[in-house]
Amino acid sequence: MHMLYDSESFVVVQIHANALEDSAPAPAIPQLARNGFEIVDKRSGKEVYLDGSWAEMFQQRLSAWAQNTPTQQEIEDTLEGYSGLANTPISLH
Repeated sequence: MHMLYDSESFVVVQIHANALEDSAPAPAIPQLARNGFEIVDKRSGKEVYLDGSWAEMFQQRLSAWAQNTPTQQEIEDTLEGYSGLANTPISLH
């Protein structure tokens, strides 16, 4: 897990779902890779997980931002668009 963004309104983390810890043994059964991005809307207390084509589109956005650094407002506006997809309440595990 790698934190990409943290503000008063949003948190974005990139998740490498099948990444092994240095001390963890390799799984006996291969697992489907589910790498993606989690966007947490702190205001609503909900999160959305982007994988597959959604994650690819979000990665393209990140790559574009790396070329042309956005303002915080541009980042927040983009994340606001994704927060409409968020319907999973955040809960402690």
